[in-house]
Amino acid sequence: MKKGPESGAYMLAAPGNLVESDADTNSNNGASARDKDIPPSPRELENVLLKTSTETSRKKLCGYLNKLGIKGPIKTWKSRWFFYVENKCCLLYYRTAQDINPLGSIDLSSASFDCKMENGEGVFEIRTPSRAFTLKAISKQAMMYWLQQLQMRRWEFCNTQSRFPVGSSQLVNEPLAGRTSRFDNEDFLPLVKTPTEAVGLKAASLPAPQTCTALQNISLKHPWTEIQNTVHNICGSKQLWGSNGNVFSFDEFREHPENVDEEQEAEVKEGTLEDGRMGPRLNWIRKARWMNSGFPGSEELSREKNSVDKVSVFQQQILTLTEEVKSQKELVKLLYKALESAQQEKRVSSMYLTAAEDKDRLELVRHKVRQIADLTSRLEALEQEKKELEQMLTLRDSHIQELKEHVQLLMEKNHAKQEVIMTLTEQMARELSDPLQEANTITVETLYKQQEEIEHLKDDIDAYKTQNQFLNSEIHQVTRLWTSVAENEKALLMKCACLQARNCQMESKYLTVLRKLQEAVPGLPSSRAELVKNLIQEALQWDVKEEAEEGFNLNPVSEYDEYGFMTVPDYEIEDWKLMAKIQALEIKSNKLWSQEIVEKPLRDRWNSIGELNPSAELKNLIRSGIPVEHRQRVWRWMVSRHCSPVPGHYQRLLEQSRSTEHPACRQIELDLPRTLTNNKHFSSPTSHLIPRLRRVLLAFSWHNPAIGYCQGLNRLAAVALLVLEDEESAFWCLVYIVENLMPVDYYSETLITSQVDQRVFKDFLSEKLPCLMAHFKQYRIDVSLITFNWFLVAFVDSLVSDILLQVWDAFLYEGTKVIFRYALAIFKYNEEEILRIHDSVEIYQYLRFFTRMITDGRKLMNIAFNDLNPFPMKLLRNRRSMHREELEAELCELEQIKAAYVKERAEQRPQDLEEVVSEEEEES
Repeated sequence: MKKGPESGAYMLAAPGNLVESDADTNSNNGASARDKDIPPSPRELENVLLKTSTETSRKKLCGYLNKLGIKGPIKTWKSRWFFYVENKCCLLYYRTAQDINPLGSIDLSSASFDCKMENGEGVFEIRTPSRAFTLKAISKQAMMYWLQQLQMRRWEFCNTQSRFPVGSSQLVNEPLAGRTSRFDNEDFLPLVKTPTEAVGLKAASLPAPQTCTALQNISLKHPWTEIQNTVHNICGSKQLWGSNGNVFSFDEFREHPENVDEEQEAEVKEGTLEDGRMGPRLNWIRKARWMNSGFPGSEELSREKNSVDKVSVFQQQILTLTEEVKSQKELVKLLYKALESAQQEKRVSSMYLTAAEDKDRLELVRHKVRQIADLTSRLEALEQEKKELEQMLTLRDSHIQELKEHVQLLMEKNHAKQEVIMTLTEQMARELSDPLQEANTITVETLYKQQEEIEHLKDDIDAYKTQNQFLNSEIHQVTRLWTSVAENEKALLMKCACLQARNCQMESKYLTVLRKLQEAVPGLPSSRAELVKNLIQEALQWDVKEEAEEGFNLNPVSEYDEYGFMTVPDYEIEDWKLMAKIQALEIKSNKLWSQEIVEKPLRDRWNSIGELNPSAELKNLIRSGIPVEHRQRVWRWMVSRHCSPVPGHYQRLLEQSRSTEHPACRQIELDLPRTLTNNKHFSSPTSHLIPRLRRVLLAFSWHNPAIGYCQGLNRLAAVALLVLEDEESAFWCLVYIVENLMPVDYYSETLITSQVDQRVFKDFLSEKLPCLMAHFKQYRIDVSLITFNWFLVAFVDSLVSDILLQVWDAFLYEGTKVIFRYALAIFKYNEEEILRIHDSVEIYQYLRFFTRMITDGRKLMNIAFNDLNPFPMKLLRNRRSMHREELEAELCELEQIKAAYVKERAEQRPQDLEEVVSEEEEES
C-alpha cells in the first residue's frame, strides 16, 4: 500500500510515544529484500532494548487536544493527538495516539501564542504566518502547561538556530557574546505542574476523548491517511492477538517495568525509516511490546487483581472499537460510492476503446451525447422545480412571518395581561403580609445575588491575572527573540558593509592602475595602447547608480547629497573622468567604513546633548563634524552668540533694496549664475534658491556700505542658505562671518587683509612643511595663486561637500584659525604626491583640482587638529601685524613711485606736444 500524501517522517513506537525517524536506519547497503520478513532473535531484541534504555532523553511533549476545524462547512471540535518534534520545532497531530501517519503539522519556529478567557476554559490559539490554529485543552491547568512548554521549546529552538557556525567572522560573533540559550521566565508565570492525566506518554494509554459521533472525528480532508492508519491498526491488532504470545518469549524484558516509557522512546530513535514508517525490526519489537502489554491499558489490567475490573476495562475497549468500526464503515460506504461511479466510467471508456469500427465508437459517443442531453434536461427540470420550490418557500416564509407577527401580538397582549395580574397580586400580597418580613426577604435575596456576583468577579479576576501573566511572558519572549534577530541582522549588515568597502577599495586600486597606464599610453605599442583604451572605456561605462539598482547596497552613493551637492564631480576633460570614478569609489568606501564605527557613536553623543554651552567637549564634537539633523540648530546657536539679530532689520533692508537700486546690483546679477554650479539648488537660473540669494546679497550691500558687495560673498551666503534654509538666518550668518570672524578689510576693495593672510600662510607652510615649501621654491610655484580663493570663501567650491561642511562647523565656532589649519592639512595630506611631480606646469595642474580628490574627512581632521599642533592664536595675530606693516609699507612705497611716475609723465607731456607741433610745421 502506498503512503498518503501527508504522511510524515514520524511514527508511534508504542501507545502515546511519537518520536522522530532516523534516516540512518534506512541506509543499510547490505540489507536484502528478504530481511524485511525475517524477525530478529530474542537476543538481538534484548541487545537493542538494553542499548536504547540507557540513553537519556528529555520528557516528550504530547497529549490529546481538541482542534477547531475551520475549513469545513461546519465548525466543530475534533479530538487530535499532538506531538512536539524537537529538531523541527513543530507540532504533529494525529487522530489517535496509535496512528502511524500524521494528519498535519504546525510550525512553531515563527508562531505566537495567545489565550483569551472569553473564548472559554482551556481554549488557546497558535498563530503562524500562514494561519491560526484554535485548540482546546481539557482544563485550565493543561492549557497553561501546553502554552508554557511550547514557549520554552520555541525559545530553545530559536536560540539554537540563530547562532552562527564555528569559524564565522569575529565582527558577526562579537555582539552575540554572552548570550544564553536558557529560557528565563522572568517571574512572569511560574512553572505549571505537569497534568499527567492529560499530557505525556501515559496519556496515550488512556481512551481518546470521544466526540458526538465517531464520523465527526474523522478527517475528511485526508481520507488516504485515515485508511492507512486504520489498516495499520487493524493488521497490527490481528497479528498481535492472533499470535497468542507464541512468537517469542519476552519474559526477560519484564524485569524493569518502570522504565517502559524510556525504553520505548529510545528504541524508536533507531528503528524508524525516513518516510515515517517503522522498519522491519522495529515492527517486531513493537509487536513484542504490544504482546506484552496486550492492548493499551494492559499495565493497569496486570496490576488489577479483581476480575470485575478487568471485565469493565474490556467492555470499555469493546465499546471504543465498536464506535471505531462504525465510523470506518461509514467512511467505506462513502468511498464505495465513489468507487462505483469511477468503475462505471471506466467500463464506458473501455467499451469505447475496444470498439472494432468507427461506427461503433460513433454510436457510443452518440449514446454519451444522448445521456448528456438527458442529464441536461433533467438538470433543467430540477432547476425549474427548485425555482418553484423556492417560490413556494418564499410564500410560506412570508405566511410564517405574518403568523409570527400575529403570535407576537397575541403574546404581547397576554404579557400585558399577566403584568396587570402580577401587579394586582403583588398589591394584595403587600396588603396581607408583614412589611418588615417582606423587607428582610428582599435584603436576603439581594445579598445572595451580590455574593454570587462577587464570586463570579473573583473567578474572572483570577482568570485575567493568569491571562495577563502569560501574555506578559509571551511579549517578553517575543521581544527577546526580536532583539536577538536584530543583533544578528546588525552584525550581518556591518560585515556586508566591510565587504563592500573592501570591494570599493579594490575597484579604486584597479582604476588607479588604469589611470597610471593612461598616462603611459604614448610610450606603449599600438596593440597594448588599444587594450588600455578599451579597459578605460569599460571602466568609464560603470555607473554607481546602476550598480546600486542591480544588487544589494547598504549605503548607495546617490548623485546628490542632503544639501544638493554633486557627490561625484562632472569633469569635462576626458582624462579626468577616470579620476572622477576613483573618487566616487573612495567616497563610497569611506562612508561604508565610517557608517557604524564613527558616525553612529558620534550621532549618539549629539543626541545626548540638550542645551548648548561652550565647552571643550562641545569643541571636540564640532571639530568631528555636526550630524545633518543637528547642524541647523547648532549653526543658529553659534551665530546668535556673537551676532544678535535685530528684529525687523532685514525686512527694512529688503524694502530699501526694492525702492533704490544699489550700485553693486549689476555685479550681483552677474555672479548669481556662477554660484555653486555643482549644487542642484543653484545650477539653474530658475532654481528656487536664486531669488533668495539675490535678496540676501542686496540686503547685506545696504547693511554694510563700506564693503557693499565683493566677489566671494555670494558663495558664503549660498552655503548659509543651504544649511539654515531661512533667508534672514542666512543674512545674519553672512554678517557674522564678514564682521565678526574675518579680520577688518578682508573684503574691502584693496583686499589688504587677504593678502596679509597669504604671507602668513607661506610662513606657516615653511615651518610646518619645509620639504614641500622647498619643492615649491625650486620650481617657482606661488601657492597664493591657489590658496587665495580658499581663504576668501572658506574652501567653498574647493572641497567635497561633506568635508566642506565639517570645516565650516569648526570655522563658525573657532574662527579663521581653522582655515589656516585645514589649508596646511590639505598640503600635508597630498605632500607625497606633490613631491613626486618635477615639472612646474604639472604641479600647477595638479594643484588646480587636488583638493577635490580628498575623500577621507577623518584623516584630514586629524592632521589639522592633531599633527599640526601647536598652533596658538597669539602667534597668528603677531604674524598678521608684522606682515600688515610690511605690506602697508610696500603699498606706501608703491604709491610714492606711482605719484612720482604720474608727476614725471605730466611734466613730459607739454614737451612732447611742442615737439609734435614743430614737426607738423616743418612738414607743412
